[in-house]
This record gives sequence, structure tokens and C-alpha cells, in this order.
Amino acid sequence: MADGEGQYPPELQYIVVFGPDSNRTLELCPLEWSVYKYRPSLPANISILVLLGIAALTHIYLGFRWKCIWFAVCMVLGSVYGMVGYVGRITMHANPFRFDAFLMQVVCVTGAPVFYTAAIYVTLSQVINYFGREFSRLQPKLVYWIFIPADILCLVLQAAGGALSTISSGSSQTGIDIAMAGLILQVVVIFCFCALFADYMIRFFRSKHSRALERKEKLFFVFLGAAIVLIEGRCIFRCYELSQGYTDSDLITNEALFIGLEGV
Repeated sequence: MADGEGQYPPELQYIVVFGPDSNRTLELCPLEWSVYKYRPSLPANISILVLLGIAALTHIYLGFRWKCIWFAVCMVLGSVYGMVGYVGRITMHANPFRFDAFLMQVVCVTGAPVFYTAAIYVTLSQVINYFGREFSRLQPKLVYWIFIPADILCLVLQAAGGALSTISSGSSQTGIDIAMAGLILQVVVIFCFCALFADYMIRFFRSKHSRALERKEKLFFVFLGAAIVLIEGRCIFRCYELSQGYTDSDLITNEALFIGLEGV
């Protein structure tokens, strides 16, 4: 790390700042030299890791119990993907300079919600079949073929952008732009999904052939709507966060904001 005059202190001239060959530790360098400028909170990150583990186990059980295998697979993959990312954050508590841990959390925490949205798209397709295809402007199978490929593209862009950014020590604008494209695309795709879902429900309730929803169905739609709105809000936050890059950012160094708008 450079001193006030832009040069490395003589005793640290052989320190690799960041990347696969990084050899920095807290014993050699101050915490302020790390990318996040903080040590990830163990209580917060372990709590999220445990909750993701519980979610994965719960969806494994429910998937077999109700034979919703595809939905369960998406939810479990999202939970496991997120767990890998939070393991990276927990590892960074001991050494905030670890490149592999940083790469794990950038790629996996950022990409995990893509699997959740895929599960939600599957759910809409099943809702259309259950409540009536005549209320939908799209056939149920088209929901799969339109939204899930877009979801996969979001995941690929976010992972590729995160990898390029971390390999370049955060200096690759191309990596940041690719990751940003993935996040922006995810925001757009989710918005289009929300419009389609809202249109379906409006047409359903306006139809003379519709029926009153049971209490459990109302709860289902409330939590489904909450899930997609929270994921959309999270993606908007990550877009704003990434817009400042990985260096000289006052957002990436704010763990409370990250835990509140990403983890929760």
C-alpha cells in the first residue's frame, strides 16, 4: 500500500497488494488497507449462514413432501450458493485480505438470488395453471422460456463481472460494467415479471368466473409479493453499490447497509 507520497514504505515493498498472490495479513498491514476496510461481523454473517442452511434443509423436506422438486432445487441451490458466499465473508473476518474468500463472497452472495427468482418464475407458471390460463397473456410454458434463460444470463454476467473485478484488484472497469449489466438486467427482468404477475391477478379478479381466495391463498400471494419486492429492492441497492466500484467507495465499506439490504 502506498504512503502519503504514493510510494510503498521500504519495509513493505515486497507486499502483494491484492489478487491471487496476495500475501497481506493484519499482522503486516492495517485494516484500512483492505477492500472493505472492516472485518466482517461474525454474529451477523454466521446468523445469515445458519438461516440459509435452515432454509435449504426446509426446502429439501418440502420438495419431497409436496413433490415440488424443481421449486425445491432452485431454492436449495440459492441457499447453498449464498452459504458459500457467507463462508467467504466469515473467512475474511480472520484475514480481510484473503483473495479467495473475497472472490467467493463477491460471486456467490451476488448471484444467489438468481436461483430464488427462478423458483418464483416457476411458481407463477403453476399459479397460471391452477387459477386459470385464460387470465394470462402468456402460456405457462412461455414463463419458463422467457424468464429463466434471462435469469441464467443475469447469473453468468454477475459471476463473470465479479471474477474479472477481483482478479484485477477491483481496477477492471470492464469487470464492474459486466457485473453491473447483470444486476441491471435482473432489475429489468424482475420488473417485467411483476408487471406480468400484477396483470394476471387484475384480470383474474375482474373476471366473472373468478372466485374468492381462501385465507391460505391470500397469505401465499402476500408472501410471494413480498419476496419479489424485497429481491427487487436488493438488486437496486447492489446496482447503486457497484456503481462506485470496489475502490474509493463509501458504500462497499458500510457493512450495516450490506447486511440490511443484502443479507436480510
